[in-house]
Amino acid sequence: MALNGASDTCLVAGERIARYAFGDGHPFGPDRHDAFLRELAAAGLDRRVRMLAPRRATRAELLLFHRPEYVDLVEARSATGEGYLDAGDTPAWKGMFEAACDVVGAALVAADALMSGQARRAFVPIAGLHHAGRGHAAGFCVFNDCGVVIEHLKQAHGLERIAYVDIDAHHGDGVFYAFEEDPALVFADLHEDGRFLYPGTGREDERGQGAAQGSKLNVPLPPGAGDREFHAAWPAVLAHLERHQPRFILFQCGADSLAGDPITHLALTEEAHAHAARTLCGIADRCAAGRILGVGGGGYNRRNLARAWTRVVQAFVESA
Repeated sequence: MALNGASDTCLVAGERIARYAFGDGHPFGPDRHDAFLRELAAAGLDRRVRMLAPRRATRAELLLFHRPEYVDLVEARSATGEGYLDAGDTPAWKGMFEAACDVVGAALVAADALMSGQARRAFVPIAGLHHAGRGHAAGFCVFNDCGVVIEHLKQAHGLERIAYVDIDAHHGDGVFYAFEEDPALVFADLHEDGRFLYPGTGREDERGQGAAQGSKLNVPLPPGAGDREFHAAWPAVLAHLERHQPRFILFQCGADSLAGDPITHLALTEEAHAHAARTLCGIADRCAAGRILGVGGGGYNRRNLARAWTRVVQAFVESA
């Protein structure tokens, strides 16, 4: 499965996941993937990771998280390329079903590489589609690769405590509400306050339901918050993870929380992403046999996403 190199950090990338995009000129355009790869190469990190090829997720894998009627809808709309999958954010296009399946498959390749001991860290740039729910699309997200990975880790690998950590500017609502009553998912999300930004969720008092009460942590930040506010809030995320001792960390490191993103209002720098990655690697080493999977998530300023994701990979490489 490895394409080149030998490293404790693997990168799942390639044209199959680069195709997941909504056209030139769209915030989620096809150039995001290569903007990251160019920055990674400029930093010399492309030679320090093990490259793995994406694959296409099967229908059975999609159904670990998604409802069958929704999978059918995506496949049908993909064949015609007409209409929307939601109220207007996520347009259909021909080949969308296959490209979305490739994103899910890439995340599963990375997760299985970690579970098999092939690597200790993994990163997938075009992944982290955290808004899609079990039965619907939302916010540029067709299939929720994070949700599929979580269910796969539970069902195929028997993990009982999986941490999902999200620093995308947008709240990871598709993951949160799908697992709101599931104590197996330890959830921590630092995001722009939903009173000012889509999807309008992620209040501080949303801590999980039933047996999962207290397993979820939401940390809304005000518009304009930068690294100072991030560093003030981040210890609560680390403490939450330490309390729950996860056996695997899934890190959604959306770069739309950096200053200058065209559709959000936070003002972090890539140093926040580097710090988050380094400290999460420390927890992964103590609790999870080193297993941390980073997924790119959002980010619509190409320079920002390239630099933030590269700093995440650098932290993975240097700590592995």
